[in-house]
Amino acid sequence: MYSNGRPVAPARKHTAPELRARKGSGKTISMVTAYDFTMARLVDEAGVDMVLVGDSLGMVVQGLTNTIPVTLDEICYHGRAVARGLVSAHIVGDLPFMSYQVSASQAVESAGKLMKDGAFESVKLEGGTEVAEHVFRIVRAGIPVVGHVGLTPQSVHALGGFKVQGRGDEAAERLIADAKALEKAGAFAVVLEAIPPDLAARVTQELSIPTIGIGAGPSCDGQVLVCTDLLGMFRGAAPKFAKRYADLGDAVVGAVRAYIDEVQAGTFPGPDHSYKPNAPAATAASAARVHEMPKLDTPPGLDLRH
Repeated sequence: MYSNGRPVAPARKHTAPELRARKGSGKTISMVTAYDFTMARLVDEAGVDMVLVGDSLGMVVQGLTNTIPVTLDEICYHGRAVARGLVSAHIVGDLPFMSYQVSASQAVESAGKLMKDGAFESVKLEGGTEVAEHVFRIVRAGIPVVGHVGLTPQSVHALGGFKVQGRGDEAAERLIADAKALEKAGAFAVVLEAIPPDLAARVTQELSIPTIGIGAGPSCDGQVLVCTDLLGMFRGAAPKFAKRYADLGDAVVGAVRAYIDEVQAGTFPGPDHSYKPNAPAATAASAARVHEMPKLDTPPGLDLRH
């Protein structure tokens, strides 16, 4: 598909209907987050199915303690950058806090803005039965929707922190009802975040649309991780479910330290990273031509009568 990081042939674009049809096919969906062109191009080259521009950018990119302050315009800005780096992956954009909760009409308008200004191909929103009407209206407007239940980060204060959800029979039944409401409203997939694996398995079995887990065990129809967690770039405590597949944070620090050492030692830039100097003869000839240039005539005065 790629040669030296560039696509050599048109790649088939993953679409919402194709991803929905993965249910029961045995072909698991892979999703990661990305927030800029460079990361998007790399994960797309790796072959990921879906790329999420999540409101997690508030914490990963902006250094906030939660996702609540992220705006619709910020999601659109990052979406445009990510979309330019994708060839085959399907791009999903988060509807941020208070961009859809007020009413179904607001939800449709915000989803439309993500599609028009953010270059997204589908949108994601948090909540269950309380946003089912919103999902229905968005889908009816021709916009594919991914649902999100379990730990919903935009409700972190109401939940009392980033905690596992769906513990106990009552909470489990409520979560199942939420997922089914999203399915009935027309969502083509639903994210299950931070719930017991047996509950995730039950939800996955009872839904006819794919479930995409994050901290929800191995029985989901797909999995999603934040790119900086996956790559070991985030400094600080990582969630239990965030497996590191590389330690690029340490690699970046080491590379920059090596650069600093070479700059201070005067060994960078060396001949291999400098342009060729001017040839002495060419330099002398160029200087002579400059000195031989004739003086320009003084321009005539302006005729102010015309």
